[in-house]
Amino acid sequence: MSLVALADPPAVYVDGAAMDCLVIEAVSALRASSAVAAARATKIELEMAQAGFVPPPPVAKPQHSSKDSVGSNTARPHSYVDEEDEGVRSRLEAIGLHVGANYAEKLCRDRPLFSDSLDAIKFICKELWVSCWDKQVDNLRTNHRGVFVLQDNTFKPLTRISSWEGRAETLKRAKLAAAFPAGIIRGALSRMGLHGTVTPEITAPPHCTFQIKLPKNT
Repeated sequence: MSLVALADPPAVYVDGAAMDCLVIEAVSALRASSAVAAARATKIELEMAQAGFVPPPPVAKPQHSSKDSVGSNTARPHSYVDEEDEGVRSRLEAIGLHVGANYAEKLCRDRPLFSDSLDAIKFICKELWVSCWDKQVDNLRTNHRGVFVLQDNTFKPLTRISSWEGRAETLKRAKLAAAFPAGIIRGALSRMGLHGTVTPEITAPPHCTFQIKLPKNT
């Protein structure tokens, strides 16, 4: 194989529905593995506490019910899913981070440097969105102070998510599935030198909004 072929391998196409279903199954697999890892860590912590190596774990305080909207950061500043799904969310976002960074590097290979953060966000809304999800963002808003809101009325990764248990369970699954795209967006921005937070907000799947917060003067 020549060096040119290694540097720029031919494109390999995969059916879009297969990729959507793969992500759904990946969420289920990661949820199971996360539960096993959490149970193992808890068991080790209890054994060490019983042996006197570490202090006993604190007694969990009762959780108050929260009526925050989807994506609200009132109770958990860095999470938008239930506490039981936080391990799965972090793993999905970490996977998306690597995917987005590598994908952005390939898309930006022949482009000049971005002039400012707005230029980079427009690239996310057009080039990255079309490459990953077959359409551009439906709406982009910004306060010109480092906050950008990207709205997709029919976000492709959420179109195949449903649950026989009702709307609440469907919404819960959609929030978890949005962690992977959020990681892709954050990874792409980081590869372009922009480090911030990406928070998906979902009220009625497949409608989805991503709020991006970047440091000022970037």
